[in-house]
Amino acid sequence: MAISPRKLRNDVYSYSYQNQSNTPLVISVLASLIQRSLVRNERIGRFMSRRSRYTRIFDSHETPDMTIQSYLERIFKYTKAGPSVYVVAYVYIDRFCRSQPEFRINGRNVHRLLITTIMVASKYVEDMNYRNSYFARVGGITTKEMNSLELGFLFLMNFKMHVNLSVFESYCCHLEREVSIGGGYHIEKTLRCAEEIKSRQTDQDRFTRITL
Repeated sequence: MAISPRKLRNDVYSYSYQNQSNTPLVISVLASLIQRSLVRNERIGRFMSRRSRYTRIFDSHETPDMTIQSYLERIFKYTKAGPSVYVVAYVYIDRFCRSQPEFRINGRNVHRLLITTIMVASKYVEDMNYRNSYFARVGGITTKEMNSLELGFLFLMNFKMHVNLSVFESYCCHLEREVSIGGGYHIEKTLRCAEEIKSRQTDQDRFTRITL
């Protein structure tokens, strides 16, 4: 499977739902980055004793069994959020982790962090959006939880949600480097796993419910 930085940038700037049937490459790149961060954090997690009670709102009661790739593809499928939304969500995740040094992405919080940042990014980027209740259904949580996650995230970020063009471009470049240098093998592996999962699914068109 050939992947290239150029394809990622083409997806971000010119992806068309009418002309494309494949998932944008940015989703697989983001899934690969987040997965590696998760694995690294869980290796060192036992040495961490301090955690803010404010960031615990992202913790699920149990670790969801849905992969990051599958979860991102589900969000993309049902919300039709454009590829640029996922770049902005990546900016938010990076800012959040930097501003909350005690927070570490792990198996219990990654899904709720993703649905929250993607919803907030969609509101920032897109002209039209679904309601919080719809994002909640897609993400596998209640509307009350979705509202609480959004509000908590905004306050923890001090409502600093603006992403200018130069910042957006710098994160696009980082994602491109991930394709060309750092994570090509991991991304191809992620894509192959995603294709295997798709081949086992028999009811793609029906809205399936999940619970986190």
